[in-house]
Amino acid sequence: MGNLLDRIDEPEKLHELSVEELEALAAELREVIIDTVSQTGGHLAPSLGAVELTLALYSVFHLPMDKVVWDVGHQAYAHKLLTGRQGRFHALRQWQGITGFPSRTESEYDAFGVGHASTSISAALGMAIARNLKGRGEHIVAVIGDGAMTGGEAFEGLNHAGDLGTNLIVVLNDNGMSIDCNVGAMSEYFSRIRVAPQYNRAKEDIKGFLRSIPHIGDTMVKTAEYIKEGVKSVLVPGGLFEEMGFTYIGPIDGHNIRLMRDVFTEAAMMDGPILIHVRTRKGRGYLPAELEPDKFHGVGKFDAATGVVYKNPSAPASYTSVFGDALVELAKEMPSVTAITAAMPSGTGLKKFAERYPKRFFDVGIAEEHAVTLAAGMAAAGLHPVAAIYSTFAQRAYDQLMHDVCLQGLPVTLCLDRGGLVGEDGPTHHGVFDLSYLRTMPGMTIFVPKDENELRDMLYTALQMDTPTALRYPRGAGLGVPLMEGFREMEVGKAERLSDGGDVALLAVGTMVDAAQKASALLKEKGVSASVVNMRFVKPLDTKVIDEAAASSGLVVTLEENALAGGFGAAVAEYMADAGHTLPLLRIGIPDHFVPQGARAKLLEACGLLPEQVADKIMEKWTGIS
Repeated sequence: MGNLLDRIDEPEKLHELSVEELEALAAELREVIIDTVSQTGGHLAPSLGAVELTLALYSVFHLPMDKVVWDVGHQAYAHKLLTGRQGRFHALRQWQGITGFPSRTESEYDAFGVGHASTSISAALGMAIARNLKGRGEHIVAVIGDGAMTGGEAFEGLNHAGDLGTNLIVVLNDNGMSIDCNVGAMSEYFSRIRVAPQYNRAKEDIKGFLRSIPHIGDTMVKTAEYIKEGVKSVLVPGGLFEEMGFTYIGPIDGHNIRLMRDVFTEAAMMDGPILIHVRTRKGRGYLPAELEPDKFHGVGKFDAATGVVYKNPSAPASYTSVFGDALVELAKEMPSVTAITAAMPSGTGLKKFAERYPKRFFDVGIAEEHAVTLAAGMAAAGLHPVAAIYSTFAQRAYDQLMHDVCLQGLPVTLCLDRGGLVGEDGPTHHGVFDLSYLRTMPGMTIFVPKDENELRDMLYTALQMDTPTALRYPRGAGLGVPLMEGFREMEVGKAERLSDGGDVALLAVGTMVDAAQKASALLKEKGVSASVVNMRFVKPLDTKVIDEAAASSGLVVTLEENALAGGFGAAVAEYMADAGHTLPLLRIGIPDHFVPQGARAKLLEACGLLPEQVADKIMEKWTGIS
């Protein structure tokens, strides 16, 4: 058949291929995805599992007129290869390359920008409503994984779609797991659908009867394989979707292109909302990913031949692992401490805690809002819960943090992993807004460690407090400082002066403390003396340090790996204005735009946050005022 993928520069050309050619194309797609991700890193296992599903959808529906909305976007690499981005796929997740997720700014085939879970059904329903109001007839398809079905927004969308009764197709891609193992009642529900022995027995009886009908029996069996009106509502747990107003079809083999094409073709001719349940295998076609789908969900560079992930054995411990170890250590002496995560026990470093204290660990699935209010309920009943959530995902629980935690002054500790720029996952995953939105919450204490030791001591300090606290730290390796034994309680709101200088005062938080120290050394070479202060706390601020800087320096500089809008620098500016300080202020941080994907060092450079750039900005400002 030759290289089929070279012939596909738009999905419409898939309609010209036979099933056998589509199956051959699936193998080609897998080869390209594996080879590319081994070099760039990315979401390998979910994309491998959705190859046949993508081919079946795109060989039936007519994109871009018809719309396919991918939930989260972890499984969208085949989609990108089939929609005109084959020539750029080698730059997946790289600076100025193609994004790791569907993005409306990248292609007309990316119907909706995604990156966070459970949004596809709501977005697709919105498109269906727009279609109806404009009098058009295109098909709208939402593809959502079983992991994303643990998120409440998915059911809000299902509920509304069922109530409206409009034409909408939801494809449930059920691979039995999200990043870590699926948890909760919905996971058990889908498991029951997969086995349903009483349904399987009934189905075989019906198929035997239909085959006995001359001439039309086989055709009816083929249809009855997936259109199971009446019988299924009694025998199959898929009745939940039926009760919500959907026609339920499935479960069907998500790697059988011929069957899926038949199903999608039939569904396209049906009226009302339809849910098609397909079963796939995460990592399909690449044995290492099939054996360890969690490891290859989001993976760094690896050896494609062996599946061995490249690691730097000399790299310092990650902030995530330091946090996880510290929490296990502290929980031994603090029986009131519990740990909560939203489907990320491995990613947040809570795996060890879950193993050591299983009765005190709670994975709520992809449900950050519930995680925070659950924590609030625990705190109201005398516990001290630690909710470990990626910064970008904690944005989803803003109201719960404000209303359920802070308004009631409850001792919940929010541990925000991946604070700041996270690299190749791009704008949907950068945690650069947390300092800004947390600052708005009365009663919230915000800790930002400069290194791993401070992370440990800040966690210990937060667990001594009976008020809301947030601890924000970056992705990846720490600075490699030696970890001290035990823990030290910190004075809340007290900064740490690291060096003195009379010309410029550098006030920094988190990762920018190291950048400030390096910039100070560069400034010294140019004849400018700069003091460096590790502020430690964004809220409450150490206003005494700010007053001293205002009294003894000619320029105050704030440094943060957070949006300048409303962040740490804004807090300092507000205080200085209120206190009547009139000396110049330079704020350095993330500019007011979404930062694209790329290596972290490249992104820091793009945002002007490298020490050399920081020093140049300060020199320019200092020269203008001195």
